[in-house]
Amino acid sequence: MRPSLPPGLRNFGHKQYPELEDFGDATLVADNGAISYFRVDWFTPDGLRTWGDGRAFILGTDGYIEMRKYIDVGRQVEGDHLFLVDKQGEQHFELYGKVGFPFFGRLIQDCLNATETAMTQAHAFKAAELCLKAQSFAQRIE
Repeated sequence: MRPSLPPGLRNFGHKQYPELEDFGDATLVADNGAISYFRVDWFTPDGLRTWGDGRAFILGTDGYIEMRKYIDVGRQVEGDHLFLVDKQGEQHFELYGKVGFPFFGRLIQDCLNATETAMTQAHAFKAAELCLKAQSFAQRIE
């Protein structure tokens, strides 16, 4: 993957910690032409009923998937919602309590047992490498 636009970083709301970047985004283009956009921030409005609002979008030419991890804003307190829109229509899947979190338990076991069941060490190093590369490409938004 290569950045298609320079990632942006900024400290919007925590000036007392100048080294903290509380907002960041990046756009990447994969070798196969797929485009990915990422955004992270440390902002949670006081009125939100949970500690954060994790969402992921997968956009295709024939539809899209939206995952709402922690809350369905303005509707339900529970998270774990998946929305699928395609040529057949709109579908909403409530997955709260139906989908487990095997990754985290496996990661803890990997740390304790020096195993690679959650992810391989090569995968972890590649993720760290991509984070460092994105950081090096980033431009500060002032």
